[in-house]
Amino acid sequence: MKITNVRAYLVRPRWCMVEITTDAGLTGWGEPVIEGRAATVRACVEELTPYLIGRDPGAIEDIWQTLYRGGFYRGGPILMSAIAGIDQALWDIKGKYFNAPVWKLMGGAVRERIEVYAWIGGDRPSDVAAAALEKKAQGYRAVKMNATEELRYVDSHTKIDAVLERVAQVREAVGRGFGIAVDFHGRVHKPMAKVLAKKLEEFDPMFIEEPVLCDNFEDFPEIAHACSIPIATGERLFTRWDFKRLLEQGAVDILQPDLSHAGGITEVKKIAAMAEAYDVALAPHCPLGPVALMACLQIDATCHNAFIQEQSIGIHYNADSRALSDADAVLDYMRNREDLTYKDGFVTLPKRPGLGIEVNRERVLAEDEHPHAWKNPVWRHEDGSVAEW
Repeated sequence: MKITNVRAYLVRPRWCMVEITTDAGLTGWGEPVIEGRAATVRACVEELTPYLIGRDPGAIEDIWQTLYRGGFYRGGPILMSAIAGIDQALWDIKGKYFNAPVWKLMGGAVRERIEVYAWIGGDRPSDVAAAALEKKAQGYRAVKMNATEELRYVDSHTKIDAVLERVAQVREAVGRGFGIAVDFHGRVHKPMAKVLAKKLEEFDPMFIEEPVLCDNFEDFPEIAHACSIPIATGERLFTRWDFKRLLEQGAVDILQPDLSHAGGITEVKKIAAMAEAYDVALAPHCPLGPVALMACLQIDATCHNAFIQEQSIGIHYNADSRALSDADAVLDYMRNREDLTYKDGFVTLPKRPGLGIEVNRERVLAEDEHPHAWKNPVWRHEDGSVAEW
């Protein structure tokens, strides 16, 4: 079996998908994307395509190493996202070839289902208590919300009080047995992160996410010493070597590699094993599409330290001025949406061969005729300087 074609597509609301075809009639799908730079990642996939044509798609490890080590310059969001989507598609083909879910080819499952959480509140968090209650009524046992809007390096405690009030409202609404994750989104700098983390303790968050950017590895121990809340991060790291330096700090409790950014299934499996050796939990990052989610579920199935999965059903990022044909963009690209079933806050493992998704190819082709150009919003502080989004 040989790879005969590689093609990448831009699909709304902000994603990129890759389709790899073979001379055996088997097709694999992946989701290579950096949100806001989707066209750049697609160009990278096209640049890597000559390394793939004619190769046996089952030689996944060697292909991964070729794509990574075959260039003098390595790592980073664009290259690793392109590799990630290609890797997902190759695993999809392998699973279909052996007529088995990917997780069965990776040593088998350590669990039957994985807990998931839902997003509430939007970019500028509001109406969070009502939204949390709605998610609880839908069966979720945990939610995640952005903590803040813009925060300067040192800012008014009025903004801190607003964060605490929102989290307090959620906790009061859902009760103590419900998980609340608070995402700082890299918007907070160390001086205010220490203050906010300490004050959030009384609400027993499930974790705080990206209290500072991973650019500032050295700040994590200081923030960890300021509070007793588990710290999660990792969505903006792209290789096992990035995560190695993070783990060596000894201050992070939950790793959040993204299957569409950090080298795909092959690389994240290795990152997860490294985390387990440090007694660190795994919660794959995935505010993305259905192919990425199904790839995450393969990792969740096989990694003992995986404890919860992000997913983008109902997430604010999926809002689009040109309405998709269904209420949610994730399901819009799946023909077998019935296989993505949620019950009591959990989702069961994929049972179909490969990644377990039947992609609505016609919808993908139609979307790619009018490619999206989604960009991150640019926020500014009151003084006019650029703020972290």
